[in-house]
Amino acid sequence: MSFSASVLTLYPEMFPGALGVSLAGRALEAGTWSLEAIQIRDFATDKHRTVDDTPAGGGAGMVMRADVLAKAIDHASPPGDERPRLLMSPRGRPLTQARVRELAAGPGAVILCGRFEGVDQRLIEARGLEEVSIGDFILSGGEPAALVLLDAVVRLLPGVMGNAVSGDEESFENGLLEHPHYTRPQEFEGRPIPEVLTSGNHKKIAEWRRAEAERLTRERRPDLLESEWFSKG
Repeated sequence: MSFSASVLTLYPEMFPGALGVSLAGRALEAGTWSLEAIQIRDFATDKHRTVDDTPAGGGAGMVMRADVLAKAIDHASPPGDERPRLLMSPRGRPLTQARVRELAAGPGAVILCGRFEGVDQRLIEARGLEEVSIGDFILSGGEPAALVLLDAVVRLLPGVMGNAVSGDEESFENGLLEHPHYTRPQEFEGRPIPEVLTSGNHKKIAEWRRAEAERLTRERRPDLLESEWFSKG
């Protein structure tokens, strides 16, 4: 069974976007995964196709209505659909490589792209949405975040990457940031490739890469060294 993604959005024209080219695009064309972009406004009940209203209690901005979104989700994810229901949200749990791998191993995902000030909390609770964040910053909507999540997932689907082990040493796969990379020419603007990488000694190369990965992680992401995953490694 291929990975199936249903994206609920006010801007379906944003999909597949970048997912239509390169690895993801070729996999989409080959049927390794499928993508359906659903217009939320199609489930509004008034002639203006209204999907939002003023926030209860007052305040700036608008809030996406629970009743309209519920109809959209129920259309995309009828009873028996085992795909997780995700809401791209800055207040969600940070997306991790571990969660990406879990999603890639599953049947797909139903992804709601929020807009305005957010989504009625009752909808989140009633439809069991998992709030997911791609970082500590604010976007104009959930669509770019959904594209990021899907790109991360699709590249891990079987057959998408030419070399199945090419992602094994990437950042976050082993609790560390990835080691530096080099290729020809042997010297660039007075900077040579580290001698160990051209030594042919695979044991020393592996040790160097591990040491460099640990060094970069200590410098840039010391929080990863304190994580539960690394402590078990």
